[in-house]
Amino acid sequence: MDELETRELRYVIAVAEELHFGRAAARLSIAQPALSKAIRRVEARLGVPLFIRSSRHVAPTPAGEALVEHGRHALNAVGAAVRRARSAGDSRAPLRLVLKPGGDAGLLSGLLAAYAAEPDARQVDILFSGPADRSGFLRDGRADVGLLYTPFDDLGGLDHEPLHTEDRVAVVPAGHRLAGRGAVLVADLEGETLPRWRGVPGVPGGGGTGPEVADVVQLLHLISTRRMIAVLPRSLVSPVPPGLVAVPVSDAPASTLVLAWNERDRRPLVAAFVTAAQGLVARHPA
Repeated sequence: MDELETRELRYVIAVAEELHFGRAAARLSIAQPALSKAIRRVEARLGVPLFIRSSRHVAPTPAGEALVEHGRHALNAVGAAVRRARSAGDSRAPLRLVLKPGGDAGLLSGLLAAYAAEPDARQVDILFSGPADRSGFLRDGRADVGLLYTPFDDLGGLDHEPLHTEDRVAVVPAGHRLAGRGAVLVADLEGETLPRWRGVPGVPGGGGTGPEVADVVQLLHLISTRRMIAVLPRSLVSPVPPGLVAVPVSDAPASTLVLAWNERDRRPLVAAFVTAAQGLVARHPA
């Protein structure tokens, strides 16, 4: 038998993350000898070593790295299943909507009103996350639906409904060499310092070598102090803050705000919110 319990997966992942059996044991609230014995049992069951051990060093083997990678996905799936089961069994559980601050293109109040008109609508809890987290919230069940932007957010494993498509603008400080232009091209940004979004791979006009940023508020402060410029969906800087200028980037890919949800989630509360969003878009097309 090579099946592993979720408890054993957590043990392996903790050791791989801490690279120290003592710290991993303290994190798991178990005795170090018990943890070491449990890891040895897992290795014996799988027939491969998971860690290289010495008196000063612990490191995962290739087999250990593979188990950790897939083990994280397995634990996330188990956690999502538990959360969805509890939600499905609780008719009073709220619907959880995740978005980044200001990342609704002005549609949030309309979406909530449209959903409230649906039969059996539930309370909606708003969850705010950083730029790289929203997809994860939907995959692991921490949120039921989310507002994401393409082409920035990873939609793998998610279904989605387009809500609003808009152009992208270069946000620069007043007096910048591009501030007086009617429009610019991506090539015009060459040599400029662009932000690195925390946890988000570089995208055209949106990734760079500048300071790492976690949200738009932090980003706009760095632009106003002339540390960098950025290319953003227009709605994120509408109205444009004082001291900044938004210049259209005519050849940047359009940005689309989408309503997203886990592709395996067929619960009525999610379907009702999607239906409300579809009706809102049909009445007020972008």
